[in-house]
Amino acid sequence: MKITGYETFIVPPRWLFLKIETDEGIVGWGEPVVEGKAHTVQAAVDELMDALIGRNPLRIEDHWQVMYRGGFYRGGAILMSAIAGIDQALWDIKGKYYNAPVYELLGGACRDSIRVYSWIGGDRPSDVGLAALEKKQAGFTAVKMNATEELQFIDSYEKIDRVVERVAAIRESAGPHFGIGVDFHGRVHKPMAKALAKALDPYRLMFIEEPVLPEHNEALRDIVAHTSTPIATGERMFSRWDFKSLLQSGYVDIIQPDLSHAGGITECKKIFAMAEAYDVAVAPHCPLGPIALAACLQVDATAHNAVIQEQSLGIHYNEGNDLLDYLTDPAVFAYQDGHVRIPDGPGLGISVDEEVVRKMAQTGHRWRNPLWRHQDGTVAEW
Repeated sequence: MKITGYETFIVPPRWLFLKIETDEGIVGWGEPVVEGKAHTVQAAVDELMDALIGRNPLRIEDHWQVMYRGGFYRGGAILMSAIAGIDQALWDIKGKYYNAPVYELLGGACRDSIRVYSWIGGDRPSDVGLAALEKKQAGFTAVKMNATEELQFIDSYEKIDRVVERVAAIRESAGPHFGIGVDFHGRVHKPMAKALAKALDPYRLMFIEEPVLPEHNEALRDIVAHTSTPIATGERMFSRWDFKSLLQSGYVDIIQPDLSHAGGITECKKIFAMAEAYDVAVAPHCPLGPIALAACLQVDATAHNAVIQEQSLGIHYNEGNDLLDYLTDPAVFAYQDGHVRIPDGPGLGISVDEEVVRKMAQTGHRWRNPLWRHQDGTVAEW
């Protein structure tokens, strides 16, 4: 079997899909994208695919090494996301070739389903108490919210108080044992991160996410001294080498690699295993589309330390088009009792509705994240 061609599709709300074709008629789908940089990743896919045309798609480990090591410059968000989507598509082909879900080819499943959480609030959360109650009534057992608006290095404790009020409202509406993840989103610098982590500690959160930007992971040492809440980070880390020092530091409890950013199924399986060796849990990042989620679930199925899965159904980014719109069988992601079953069809276990993909690619998108500024005019982290 040989790879004969590929196509990319920029589709709303902010995704990039990849289709790889073979001479035996088997096709695979992947989702290589950086939110806000879809066209840049599309160009990287074009460059990387030059080395794969005419090759046997089943030699996935070799193709991964060629894509990663074959260029003098490596790593980073763009290249690793391009590799990720290609890797997902190759695994989809391999599973279909052997008529088995990807997880069977990775050693078999150790779970039948995984817990999921839902997003509440947008980038400036408002009535999150009511939103959390609605998610609980819909069957979810956990939610995540962005903690706060922009924060300066040293900022007003009024903003800290507002975050605490919102989290308290969720606790009151959803109950004492409902899961709450609070995403600092890298917006909070070390001084205020310590204050915010300490203020939130009484609310027994599921985790605090990305309390500081990954380039400041050494600050986690000081933040953990102010809280007993589990610390999660990793959505902006792109390879096992990025995660190596984080895991060695001992200051993270949950890592959150993104299977559309961190090298795909091949790399993330290795990252998950590294984390298990350090007694660290995994909660894969995935505010993306159905192909990305399917890839996550295939690896989750094989990972004993995977604890909860992010998914984008109803997320504030998905206006106009949502997670299930591009599938011929949306029931594959039916959520029940706060869990989703692992898709057990061949490959990634989903069937992409190519007709819808082609139609929506005519619309495309140029999604960009907001640009925030502080009151003094300096650029703020979003």
